[in-house]
Amino acid sequence: MKIRFLIDENLPLGLKPAVLHFNPTIDILRVGDGKAPPLGTLDPNVLSYLELSQRLLVTNNRKSMPEHLKEHWATGGQIWGLFWVRPKITIGRLAQELFMVWETSAAEEWIDLTDWIPF
Repeated sequence: MKIRFLIDENLPLGLKPAVLHFNPTIDILRVGDGKAPPLGTLDPNVLSYLELSQRLLVTNNRKSMPEHLKEHWATGGQIWGLFWVRPKITIGRLAQELFMVWETSAAEEWIDLTDWIPF
């Protein structure tokens, strides 16, 4: 199965169109989009959404998300991957990295894994 992304609301609005520029068929939502959690959704609810929707989260929320992720796993929850965005990366470079991951790996490879992007 191809990776399906969810971009956290704390990342630039231009990231989604930048990713779609590489391939418009990429399934990518941003928090606040119609089928995604609304803006302001709490981290535990975002993690539940990720599990149900089988989406990989792209975020730079290193303040509250790590603790909520530990709690999610402690209660038997699962995620379909999480990428922590490195500081000072350009939107173009981040979009290129996400496209590369989408193009070269399957969603199942990222279950319950977290990693930094770019790698």
